Amino acid sequence: MHGPKGSPDGSAQPGFVRGLGLWDATAIVAGSMIGSGIFIVSQDVAARVGAPGWFLVVWALTGLMTVLGALAYGELAAMFPQAGGQYVYLREAFGPLWGFLYGWTLFLVIQAGSIAAVGVAFARYLDVVVGGDWSTWTQRGIAIAMIAVLTGINCLGLQAGKWVQNVFTALKALTLVALVVLGGLFLREGAALFSGGWFAGRALVDGAWQPLSGGALLAGLGVAMVGSLFAADAWNNATFVAGEVKHPQRNVGLSLALGAGAVIALYLLVNLAYLGTLTMDQIATAPNQRVGAEMMRAILGAPGAVVLAIAVLVSTFGCNNGLILTGARLVWAMARDGLFFHAAGDLGARSRVPVKALLIQGVWSSILVTTGSYSDLLDYVIFAALLFYVLTIAGLFVLRRTRPDAERPYRTWGYPVLPAIYLLAALVIMLALLVYKPGYTWPGLGIVIAGVPVFYGWRRWGRRA
Repeated sequence: MHGPKGSPDGSAQPGFVRGLGLWDATAIVAGSMIGSGIFIVSQDVAARVGAPGWFLVVWALTGLMTVLGALAYGELAAMFPQAGGQYVYLREAFGPLWGFLYGWTLFLVIQAGSIAAVGVAFARYLDVVVGGDWSTWTQRGIAIAMIAVLTGINCLGLQAGKWVQNVFTALKALTLVALVVLGGLFLREGAALFSGGWFAGRALVDGAWQPLSGGALLAGLGVAMVGSLFAADAWNNATFVAGEVKHPQRNVGLSLALGAGAVIALYLLVNLAYLGTLTMDQIATAPNQRVGAEMMRAILGAPGAVVLAIAVLVSTFGCNNGLILTGARLVWAMARDGLFFHAAGDLGARSRVPVKALLIQGVWSSILVTTGSYSDLLDYVIFAALLFYVLTIAGLFVLRRTRPDAERPYRTWGYPVLPAIYLLAALVIMLALLVYKPGYTWPGLGIVIAGVPVFYGWRRWGRRA
């Protein structure tokens, strides 16, 4: 059973208020992408490729894939301007099972796990700022409180959640710009940017550098992109709130391109700043992966780490607001299709937002915080997340064939070549993960496959749920 399709422009999406303009949707894209990842994952990238040239290649390829993905999603967003986004695209291209498997994996692990991880990162950096030397459980309590506060704000209505998102996205963008400017002002002789061996591939193994070339280098690049892709992920979240975007056939796709493009440009500049102030050894061995903190320490001394911690607090707070705001809309869409608890398909009488879906998401995210399992779960579903991106863009090809006469206000630029390049690149990375990180890939597939019996069971008794 499919949920309501609405009119071609999405105006009949039941109950929602179209209160998000182009800037608001772009802020959701950018704000959901920028979390703590840009400040830490460069350590893993450097340790796996070991040379400034290959280091930048990893980030450039990540940027290319992200922008190509956003361009392809633009056509799907224009075709289906409804709440639920990627869930709806998979449902329409491949049937309700595939839509459910994506929604199941996203709710169970990807979104809730990300919310939990970002919440704990917020608590850890708050500890750095206040010098509390908090216990693990105190940090978890802070993380849960942060999730509860942001969930409560978003339950008040779209305007409240939008206001938080816009303000913190602007602050985060300014923070990254400041980091880039500082890096440009305090370039250090002997930093990676000015070293030789720009493409002398090597990997840090047991504390020692080992040379990389040929197939091993290609595999290293693929595995290194896991971290950078994770830092650039969540750009698709704006599709979840398409039911609340003004002129969605234009603005959702445009916000994906603008938001993802701007963030990727900032990420490249930030990584250039790292290379201009730190050596490859310093980046690859940064304590607790905190490359951003190492850069600020190199520039400002000990106070630099506190300054960076404040920047991360702003970044993680805004990131979690975007994740919380958008994720609940996908849960709402599943409930409207009879594939989740029916109560989650209700909207608040006054707020006109999915209050019950927000609360369910908040409770599950908080449970993941208490178990401490969110980090492992996110590692496990990296492969699954790539799988769903591949399936969604493959769905673009399917829908061109099965619905040739459907209204397409926007058509993917460079079709079919550019979407095919994305698919090829993603498949290469997935193959590298299968070979070199099987411990992460198979559990992720297991989570997806476990959703199959749940789907059929829910279709039988879900009407009574």
